[in-house]
Amino acid sequence: MLTPRRSQDRGHVDHGWLNARHSFSFADYHDPGHMGFRVLRVINEDVIAPGMGFGTHPHRDMEILTYVIEGALQHKDNMGNGSVIRPGDVQWMSAGTGVMHSEFNPSPDDETHLLQIWILPDRKERAPDYAEKNFSIAERTDRLCLVASGDGANGSITWGQDVCLYASLLSRGRETALELASGRHAWVQLVNGVLDLNGETLTAGDAMAVSEEPRLSFKATEDCEFLVFDLP
Repeated sequence: MLTPRRSQDRGHVDHGWLNARHSFSFADYHDPGHMGFRVLRVINEDVIAPGMGFGTHPHRDMEILTYVIEGALQHKDNMGNGSVIRPGDVQWMSAGTGVMHSEFNPSPDDETHLLQIWILPDRKERAPDYAEKNFSIAERTDRLCLVASGDGANGSITWGQDVCLYASLLSRGRETALELASGRHAWVQLVNGVLDLNGETLTAGDAMAVSEEPRLSFKATEDCEFLVFDLP
């Protein structure tokens, strides 16, 4: 079963310094029909104005992953981590028993475009943790590159849930596929371009919730970038 979540149907807020689209209910956007999918709780597509960002704020009992599409994001937290991440960098933070952090666009001129993803953990009260890793263009081109998983397979970031997250830059006309084990589900989030997924067309910002499908077949109608969540 394939259930599309079209870009234009997402929640939308524009605060001037932040232009955000929410796949699922978040903050002041509430949609009882879109509270998450399986253990995937949040996918926010954020565009942050130059020099602006989120001041220090708390999180608890959530696996949080940031995927930068364009620009840069400066992160600081009370665990002592501080860095600037850019396209190709995947940043993960396990909020666990509680963390405080801030996120800013360090550029005086350019916007930052990113996806922020929240996953419900497999258990609460974990010790907070943090990691980041760069996945090169070559690693992500014309294949599914595993960037996060529950067991750290293939050098991926290890997070606290049985979810495999793949990133891909698929060239026009190229194809790839993912086999889903029995009982597994998937969420496909298209960042840009045009993608054919099992015969259904996705355009930039669209997503697809997948259940009871043994195989996902991807074909790029145009050059595209997308994420695939293999979910319990």
